[in-house]
Amino acid sequence: MLVGRVESVWRYPVKSMRGEELPQAFLGFSGMYGDRTHAFRSSAAPAGFPWLTARQQQSMLLFRATYRHPERTLFPVNLAEAEALGSGVTPIYADSFDMALDVETPAGQRFAIDDPGLIPILREGIDGQPNLTLLRSERALTDCRPVSLISLETVRGLGTECGFELDKRRFRANVYVHLESGKAFAKDEFVGRTLQIGRRAVIRVLQRDTRCKMITLDPETAQASPELMKLLARDHESKAGVYGAVLTEGVIQSCDPISLLD
Repeated sequence: MLVGRVESVWRYPVKSMRGEELPQAFLGFSGMYGDRTHAFRSSAAPAGFPWLTARQQQSMLLFRATYRHPERTLFPVNLAEAEALGSGVTPIYADSFDMALDVETPAGQRFAIDDPGLIPILREGIDGQPNLTLLRSERALTDCRPVSLISLETVRGLGTECGFELDKRRFRANVYVHLESGKAFAKDEFVGRTLQIGRRAVIRVLQRDTRCKMITLDPETAQASPELMKLLARDHESKAGVYGAVLTEGVIQSCDPISLLD
C-alpha cells in the first residue's frame, strides 16, 4: 500500500555539521552511505556520548563538510555486481582516499578534516577549551538507529503550533517524506511496521525519534528558539519523526514511492 513519497535524501558527513541533499544515495544496513562518517570526540563530553555537537558549540551547524570526490560517495563501487548475486551480499565500502573530506568554516576558511588548524576554531568560545579528537568510521556514527525519517507534514504541523515557519533541516533527517494521508504525525503509526522505499530498499520502523536541543537551532544562523522544544515536550512527548533499521539495502532518491508492506 502506497503511504507516501520521498521528498529529499540527506546525509551529514560530520556529526553536527551542516548536511547535504543528494540526488540519490545507497541505504545500507549501517545507514546512509557517507552519513556521519566523521565526528569529533570531546574530553568534556560524557563517556556515553563523547561527541562535540551543536548542543555545546552551536556554530557547528554552520560548518559545511563536503566530500572531495562526491561522485564516488553516493554508493559502493561494486554495488551492481553485489546486487546481481541476488543473495543479500553486502557491497564493499570506499577507502579513505575516496571518502576524503574538506570543511568550510563559517568565515570561509577551508580545511581538510584532519587539519589540526580546524581544532581551535571548533572549540572557540567553549568553556574549558576541551581536547578534541577526530574519529573516522566506515559506518555511520549515528545517535540511535541507522536511518531517520520525518514528514514535511510533521514539520509544517509543528510550525503551525509554534506560530512560525520551520526549516525542515532543523530535524536533520536522512529521508524527508510526503505522506499520502496529509496528517502531521501519521508516521507514528508505522512504528513496528515495514516500509519499502523505491525499487529495493526496505526498512523496519522501530521507534519514534526523541528530540533534543538540536531542533531549536536555526540551520542558517544557529540561533536558538527554545519554545519549539518546550512545545514538543508538552504536546508530543518530545518526539518528532521516526528511526528505522535497514532490512534490505538499496539506492533511494527523491520521488521514490514509500509502501507499507505489513
